Amino acid sequence: MDRGTAVVLTAAAGGLIALQAPVNGHLAGAVGNLQATFVSFVVGTVVLAAILALAHGGYGQLGEVRHVSSWIYLTGGLLGAAYVTVALVAVRTLGAGGVTAATFAGQLALSLVVDQLGLLGVDKQPITASKVLGVALLAAGVFFIVRD
Repeated sequence: MDRGTAVVLTAAAGGLIALQAPVNGHLAGAVGNLQATFVSFVVGTVVLAAILALAHGGYGQLGEVRHVSSWIYLTGGLLGAAYVTVALVAVRTLGAGGVTAATFAGQLALSLVVDQLGLLGVDKQPITASKVLGVALLAAGVFFIVRD
């Protein structure tokens, strides 16, 4: 995939995060916080199972998960569950814009640390003054979005 397509698709997927918190927040109002997180992941799992069943290769290499080099690479679902749970609770206080802004700020700040240290198999990329300025400006944006 070329860089332009990757940016467009990632931005579109990121836009969906703005919808995820209010959708799950409303569901939480009906069934409870942890229950809504569970329903969210069950629905996602069913959809992914159907996509896998129809996709070329299907479930073919799924058994190879037992050969993953470190348990840390199996925690993606745990990280997602933590985010979904916090977001569906926080959306009531911060709104969709506040949750999305705070999410993006947290993602960017931690991703710079991951890049700097080369964590999780990512190539090392130094933190620069311009990157720190970008995070600071983003933090200021979050402040202005959530302060009302």
